[in-house]
Amino acid sequence: MSGQQRAIRVLVIAGTRPEAIKMSPVIQELERRPDDFEVQVCATAQHREMLDQALDLFGIKPRFDLDLMQPGQTLSQVAARVLLSLEPVMAAWRPDWALVQGDTTTVMAAAICAHNNRVRVGHVEAGLRSFDRANPFPEEMNRVVADHVSDLHFAPTPGARDNLLREGLPDAGIHVTGNTVVDALLQVAAQPWTPPEGDPLQQIDPRKRLLLVTAHRRENFGAPLRGICSALRTLARRDDVQIVYPVHLNPNVWEPVHDALGNVPNVLLIPPAGYRRLVYLMQCSALILTDSGGIQEEAPSLGVPVLVLRKVTERSEGIDAGTARLAGTDPGQIATAVTHLLENDAAYQAMAQAANPYGDGKASQRICQVLREFGG
Repeated sequence: MSGQQRAIRVLVIAGTRPEAIKMSPVIQELERRPDDFEVQVCATAQHREMLDQALDLFGIKPRFDLDLMQPGQTLSQVAARVLLSLEPVMAAWRPDWALVQGDTTTVMAAAICAHNNRVRVGHVEAGLRSFDRANPFPEEMNRVVADHVSDLHFAPTPGARDNLLREGLPDAGIHVTGNTVVDALLQVAAQPWTPPEGDPLQQIDPRKRLLLVTAHRRENFGAPLRGICSALRTLARRDDVQIVYPVHLNPNVWEPVHDALGNVPNVLLIPPAGYRRLVYLMQCSALILTDSGGIQEEAPSLGVPVLVLRKVTERSEGIDAGTARLAGTDPGQIATAVTHLLENDAAYQAMAQAANPYGDGKASQRICQVLREFGG
């Protein structure tokens, strides 16, 4: 521990499945360095079941579990519960660093709580911006707030670093590391897996081109989601495609999707997929239609083009690199974009073979090295 009197105490905080997926490689890397780090994990359980599935997949066992999920909770209620419940953890364990990832209410509130308790904050996946407070909502402002109370910013790309610099954050605290989701994806994708007997994924027809759909964002509730479903009904008429849609359990998603697509041939609606199953679906896909942020970062490493079901994205690097395109939520626009890629092999290959701008699978190593250099 060159010059250190004790290991650096790091509290990793996660509340949702994407946070667990993206922080698990960091936790694993910290645990591989016991001379340098003492690490503990705190689960807020903003999303209980999906968070637990992701942590179990990577063998992560939280020491602290705030168990905050309640039916119908508002964003403000989640933030208040995180602030009040996390403070005793900070006081009892006194970490040197609190690590948060991304843009959820857990991240924003946890960063504020750590700052209020004089615990330094490291923000993984810092600097992403859509420059539209309503898209994604509330994540855009959650990320801005977390960035501005953080001491270290682990920017996934040079563009994210530039965003932070433009906002006046000090250069010394900004480090371009790549995105840890690539670390997680490559780890899981390397593990052989096939759907077990009775799994709905056994209904996938290998003779058809698989279109994977994930659409659940708050800003797409209502008319935008109905537009997406209309496009999927049109595309399902093709004989050469099969659509698989893991449907979020939120009634604002589950009900309209099942109403619109429940009995449509060539459409397979399944419950939310755990990360292992989601990676398998991405590996099998010819094309992904998504409003998810993480999938925009993951799919390029698998050579799968992405159409983004949003008006704007805070992950512009994929658009610039040619791995993703904005398709919006207009049914005609979506159907046209999909048809173009399915029928124009040159356009498809240009996206499928573009390099992933989000990382090389070594982001977690870089993050741990920076933390070690800054010390406790």
